[in-house]
Amino acid sequence: MIIDKVLDKVTGKLEKLKIMGFKDEAEAGTGTWSTALKEDRYEAYINPEDYKLDYKIKYECEPGVIGSDGKQFKFSYVEADTLTFKLLFDDTGIIDGDIRNVLKRPNSGVYDDVQKLRKLLVKYSGDTHRPKALVLVWGNTIFKGNVTDLSIEYKLFNANGEPIRAVVNVKFVGSVDQNKQAAKDKKSSPDLTHIFEVLAGDTLPLMCKRVYGDPKYYLQVADVNGLGNFRRLKPGMELVFPPIDKTTN
Repeated sequence: MIIDKVLDKVTGKLEKLKIMGFKDEAEAGTGTWSTALKEDRYEAYINPEDYKLDYKIKYECEPGVIGSDGKQFKFSYVEADTLTFKLLFDDTGIIDGDIRNVLKRPNSGVYDDVQKLRKLLVKYSGDTHRPKALVLVWGNTIFKGNVTDLSIEYKLFNANGEPIRAVVNVKFVGSVDQNKQAAKDKKSSPDLTHIFEVLAGDTLPLMCKRVYGDPKYYLQVADVNGLGNFRRLKPGMELVFPPIDKTTN
């Protein structure tokens, strides 16, 4: 049986997996549950039993040195992260303890619930010419990306042939804002834009000292990243450090 495990650290209440849909990655980067449209919000009735995160690094194979046995591998790029999990939809009554009418309920909400989730995850939008940019939040996991694979398996049916249980397999691929992605791709020179992750104990002046050799550029970096309060850096957040003309004030 699927077991709900994540509790809100403040209230102690059960925290449900949430998925939000937004117009694009830029909107998803600043979006919240309250700012997402009602039809673009999904909260799991039953949390996943587990989930899987995959990270892959690509290398190019180069010819080995004459006389040697092995091949040379050169770093190429880091693939986008992937997240996979299963969601259970159940209207048999077993989950909520009402098993008196198992397989005999005249109306099942499973099909409608599954279709609502399907539309959020993969429906094509004519306005943006793409599916929604998605944000998944559960416990300490925040994953931004798009669905690449979605499979639905209906497992039990009532007397009318309507599904009363379904298992949905979902695979997300991670994404970042295009400006940040461009910065990540420019790896060849310290004079180009880079992105660095905030570590515990980091301050913006300290990070500027590390990047530019001088902490005085922190206001420029704060402005580029839209930081209203540069003193409130959270470990794990990513900051863009653009080229700085050190010959001008």
